[in-house]
Amino acid sequence: MNHTTILVNERKNIALIAHDERKQDLLEWVKYNKGSLKCHNLFGTGTTGALIRREVGLDVKTFQSGPLGGDQQIGAKITQGEIDFLIFFWDPLETHPHDPDVKALLRIAVVWNIPIACNRASADFMVSSQLMSKPYERIVIDYKERFGGD
Repeated sequence: MNHTTILVNERKNIALIAHDERKQDLLEWVKYNKGSLKCHNLFGTGTTGALIRREVGLDVKTFQSGPLGGDQQIGAKITQGEIDFLIFFWDPLETHPHDPDVKALLRIAVVWNIPIACNRASADFMVSSQLMSKPYERIVIDYKERFGGD
């Protein structure tokens, strides 16, 4: 398969999402990493983004809440090259009515080869990487050969 590269700038576009049972954990993580995160563009689903804005004071562009289509909106932004990172603290022990949307979002993130952190440890490693502060060429498989161009 052919590959293409997408340039990720120094200032990353980071999506922040958390299921209700994990919002407090994400909020604590964002507070701890506020200094690093303020150097990037932040996006979030409705409730999570509003919570971060209110509690931490960071600017977060919000979409709909997850169950109302926010996960799908972020997935669309990934396909358009407008989201570089996905930090999604999801609850693996609860079923959610929008589980198909969550699975689709994670699939899109893998297809477009963006970094995904689903827990605090992986988010810590990602945000502390030396790659966070410099441009990065993300290699993406060109699936057009396999599935057509349009």
